[in-house]
Amino acid sequence: MPPPPEQQAVELRSAEAGYPLRPVLRQLTASVPQSAITAVVGPNGSGKSTLLSVLAGVLPLTAGTMERAHTSRPGFVLQRSAVSDTFPLTVRDTVTMGRWAHRGPWRRLTSHDRSVVERCMDRLGISDLAGRQLGELSGGQRQRALVAQGLAQEAGLFLLDEPTTGLDIRAKEGILAVLDGAAADGVTVVQATHDLVAARQADHCLLLRDGRLVAQGAPDVVLTDEALRHIWDFPVAAV
Repeated sequence: MPPPPEQQAVELRSAEAGYPLRPVLRQLTASVPQSAITAVVGPNGSGKSTLLSVLAGVLPLTAGTMERAHTSRPGFVLQRSAVSDTFPLTVRDTVTMGRWAHRGPWRRLTSHDRSVVERCMDRLGISDLAGRQLGELSGGQRQRALVAQGLAQEAGLFLLDEPTTGLDIRAKEGILAVLDGAAADGVTVVQATHDLVAARQADHCLLLRDGRLVAQGAPDVVLTDEALRHIWDFPVAAV
């Protein structure tokens, strides 16, 4: 069962959202517990990325309601493929962009801003890469830089789209450990993922199919073999 309402960071009721001529989320009623990690799980086209866009305030609801406990702008880390390799950005530049939510892109950084940037790079183990170009990095290094950028926003709600997909075990475990630390510090973390290992390590899970909520609750209750066979229409071993 989800936590009591007073512990919820986000409440969605009969939420619907999508794009012109293409509805995605349908009558979705779900909760996101505060200061915890929620994994949003489902096959391609199930509405995971659309739900993150709604939570981020990027995509408006077409019906239903959303209540958010956090009033500040959420931190949002997109998939690695959404960030071009052609931008001439160093790792430090990339992480510094996370402070734009507080300072704007043209205002000079304060000592606090610089301290946050250095601390976030250190948490992700990329301080030694600070001067490297983002396009020169491995997939795991690049993703750690983007997660550090998201953390640098110091948002109460932290959203990530497939943060561990395609990474090796070491890189994946490093990012998951940082997300655990953020939740322990009081941040509400929501990650959309195909990674069932990562999803099972979360505190809470939303299972989607065709834009509808199939189940929500603790991962060991939601991510059963039967539920996954139903969602993916083939044996769990193939997922």
